[in-house]
Amino acid sequence: MQKKHQALWGYLFISPQFLGLLCFSLLPLLYAFYLSFVNWDGFGVPLFVGLDNFRGQLSDPDFWKALFNTMYYMVLVIPAGIVLALLVAIVLNKVKGKEIYRLFFFMPVVTSSVSVGVIWMWILNGEFGILNHLLRAIGITGPMWLTDTQWVIPSIALLSIWLGLGYNMVIFLAGLQGISKSYYEAAEIDGASKLQQLRYITLPLLSPTTFFVTIMMVISSFQVFDQAFVMTNGGPAKASYTLVYHIYDQAFIDFTMGESAAAAMILFAIILVFTLLQFKMQKRWVHYGD
Repeated sequence: MQKKHQALWGYLFISPQFLGLLCFSLLPLLYAFYLSFVNWDGFGVPLFVGLDNFRGQLSDPDFWKALFNTMYYMVLVIPAGIVLALLVAIVLNKVKGKEIYRLFFFMPVVTSSVSVGVIWMWILNGEFGILNHLLRAIGITGPMWLTDTQWVIPSIALLSIWLGLGYNMVIFLAGLQGISKSYYEAAEIDGASKLQQLRYITLPLLSPTTFFVTIMMVISSFQVFDQAFVMTNGGPAKASYTLVYHIYDQAFIDFTMGESAAAAMILFAIILVFTLLQFKMQKRWVHYGD
């Protein structure tokens, strides 16, 4: 009787989270799946068209352009974001007053990405932005960061790395603090250098945390939208046109809901495949210790 009573309280406490997941995640996902098979402009009766929306997306040059830009963005953001966050976490794990530094690095995470995007538009302005002003002070002529097709994705990647640094740093810091000091004490007795301790103790025992951060960064990188929307509007010449931007464009500019839903389903499938591959490969490099 007591177990049933406890179970009821448990179901009661998780019910708000479950209802939120059902209403704002699962039902929209199922509805988007349905829309991917119909021709609908947001008004009137949807017309079933089978796989035509998927064929349309796979033959659309804008879709492939958006996919290329998104993959290019991922290649820049994920390795740099992980390495920088790990280095900052390792440094902060050793210094006194780490809570203050942690707050300093975490502040961008709780700031609106739209507000940050507007501020970085001024920083990266090619004519009067502060970044090019600093570069000119040391004799370097900076590029037109947001209006040059070659520099616009690296510029957005730079903002995203800065924006996500605090979040990833906090996760790495938690992982570092979970490693027992006895490993390092034993290594010091054996004469291991700091670099060897990092190579053979810290990195292997931190691999579950690195795996988690990698998974989250891959998913968030595929969903990049607001930075490109606010800072460049997808330009110049669609050089910063990402997959989610393409989905938004199809749905709310062209009002082709079916095409947009089909692109969203393809994006979902790509993220799912990448995530499953990472789980498959994690057996080779993730160590959960004893």
